[in-house]
Amino acid sequence: MMIQLADIREWRTHTVLDSGGHKIGTLESVYVDTSTDEPAMATVRIGLPTRHRLTFVPLDGATAGPGYVRVAHDKALVKHCPAIGTDDVLPAKDEEAVFRHYGLDYQPGAGGERQLARR
Repeated sequence: MMIQLADIREWRTHTVLDSGGHKIGTLESVYVDTSTDEPAMATVRIGLPTRHRLTFVPLDGATAGPGYVRVAHDKALVKHCPAIGTDDVLPAKDEEAVFRHYGLDYQPGAGGERQLARR
Protein backbone atom coordinates (compact mmCIF):
# COMPACT_ATOMS: atom_id res chain seq x y z
CA MET A 1 0.00 0.00 0.00
CA MET A 2 1.39 3.40 -0.98
CA ILE A 3 1.39 5.96 1.83
CA GLN A 4 0.07 9.32 0.74
CA LEU A 5 1.99 12.39 1.89
CA ALA A 6 -1.26 14.20 2.72
CA ASP A 7 -2.16 11.36 5.12
CA ILE A 8 1.25 11.43 6.78
CA ARG A 9 0.98 15.14 7.56
CA GLU A 10 -1.98 14.21 9.77
CA TRP A 11 0.25 11.77 11.70
CA ARG A 12 2.24 14.60 13.35
CA THR A 13 2.02 14.34 17.16
CA HIS A 14 0.66 10.77 16.92
CA THR A 15 2.18 8.14 19.19
CA VAL A 16 4.76 5.98 17.41
CA LEU A 17 4.63 2.29 18.30
CA ASP A 18 7.18 -0.38 17.45
CA SER A 19 6.42 -3.65 15.70
CA GLY A 20 5.38 -5.20 19.03
CA GLY A 21 3.06 -2.35 20.01
CA HIS A 22 5.45 -0.68 22.50
CA LYS A 23 5.48 3.13 22.59
CA ILE A 24 8.64 4.68 21.15
CA GLY A 25 7.68 8.37 21.23
CA THR A 26 5.79 11.02 19.26
CA LEU A 27 5.98 11.57 15.50
CA GLU A 28 7.64 14.92 14.84
CA SER A 29 8.39 15.21 11.09
CA VAL A 30 8.28 13.27 7.85
CA TYR A 31 11.21 13.07 5.44
CA VAL A 32 10.80 12.14 1.79
CA ASP A 33 13.25 10.43 -0.53
CA THR A 34 14.50 13.25 -2.77
CA SER A 35 14.65 11.00 -5.83
CA THR A 36 10.99 9.86 -5.61
CA ASP A 37 9.36 12.47 -3.32
CA GLU A 38 7.81 9.52 -1.46
CA PRO A 39 7.74 9.39 2.36
CA ALA A 40 10.85 7.52 3.52
CA MET A 41 11.56 8.30 7.17
CA ALA A 42 10.08 10.04 10.15
CA THR A 43 11.63 11.65 13.18
CA VAL A 44 10.33 10.50 16.54
CA ARG A 45 10.59 12.68 19.66
CA ILE A 46 11.97 10.50 22.44
CA GLY A 47 13.53 11.02 25.86
CA LEU A 48 12.68 12.75 29.09
CA PRO A 49 10.60 15.95 29.03
CA THR A 50 13.69 18.06 29.79
CA ARG A 51 15.99 16.17 27.39
CA HIS A 52 14.13 15.35 24.19
CA ARG A 53 15.89 14.30 21.01
CA LEU A 54 14.72 13.27 17.57
CA THR A 55 15.58 9.86 16.19
CA PHE A 56 14.91 8.58 12.70
CA VAL A 57 12.80 5.57 11.72
CA PRO A 58 12.01 4.23 8.23
CA LEU A 59 8.36 4.37 7.17
CA ASP A 60 8.50 1.19 5.05
CA GLY A 61 5.80 -1.11 6.41
CA ALA A 62 4.32 1.57 8.70
CA THR A 63 0.60 1.47 9.44
CA ALA A 64 -1.62 4.12 10.99
CA GLY A 65 -4.51 3.82 13.39
CA PRO A 66 -6.50 6.27 15.49
CA GLY A 67 -3.84 8.39 17.20
CA TYR A 68 -0.88 6.12 16.47
CA VAL A 69 1.60 5.05 13.81
CA ARG A 70 3.10 1.56 14.03
CA VAL A 71 6.54 1.16 12.45
CA ALA A 72 8.13 -2.12 11.39
CA HIS A 73 11.12 -1.77 13.71
CA ASP A 74 11.85 -2.63 17.33
CA LYS A 75 11.89 0.14 19.95
CA ALA A 76 15.50 -0.59 20.98
CA LEU A 77 16.71 -0.33 17.38
CA VAL A 78 14.92 3.00 16.89
CA LYS A 79 16.20 4.44 20.19
CA HIS A 80 19.81 3.64 19.25
CA CYS A 81 19.62 5.25 15.81
CA PRO A 82 21.70 8.42 15.28
CA ALA A 83 19.68 11.33 16.68
CA ILE A 84 19.51 15.11 16.44
CA GLY A 85 18.40 17.80 18.87
CA THR A 86 14.79 18.95 18.66
CA ASP A 87 15.84 22.20 16.95
CA ASP A 88 18.55 20.67 14.78
CA VAL A 89 18.71 19.48 11.18
CA LEU A 90 20.39 16.20 10.20
CA PRO A 91 23.79 17.15 8.76
CA ALA A 92 24.28 15.81 5.23
CA LYS A 93 27.44 13.99 6.37
CA ASP A 94 25.40 12.03 8.98
CA GLU A 95 22.60 10.96 6.64
CA GLU A 96 24.32 7.75 5.53
CA ALA A 97 24.72 6.60 9.17
CA VAL A 98 20.93 6.64 9.62
CA PHE A 99 20.43 4.37 6.61
CA ARG A 100 23.25 2.03 7.67
CA HIS A 101 21.74 1.75 11.17
CA TYR A 102 18.69 0.07 9.63
CA GLY A 103 20.68 -1.94 7.06
CA LEU A 104 19.34 0.18 4.20
CA ASP A 105 21.22 1.21 1.07
CA TYR A 106 22.16 4.88 0.93
CA GLN A 107 21.78 6.50 -2.50
CA PRO A 108 22.65 10.20 -2.60
CA GLY A 109 21.91 12.07 -5.83
CA ALA A 110 24.34 11.95 -8.77
CA GLY A 111 25.61 15.39 -7.81
CA GLY A 112 25.88 14.47 -4.12
CA GLU A 113 22.40 15.72 -3.26
CA ARG A 114 20.87 14.54 -0.02
CA GLN A 115 18.61 11.50 -0.08
CA LEU A 116 16.22 12.88 2.56
CA ALA A 117 14.26 16.12 2.65
CA ARG A 118 11.94 17.24 5.44
CA ARG A 119 8.33 17.93 4.43
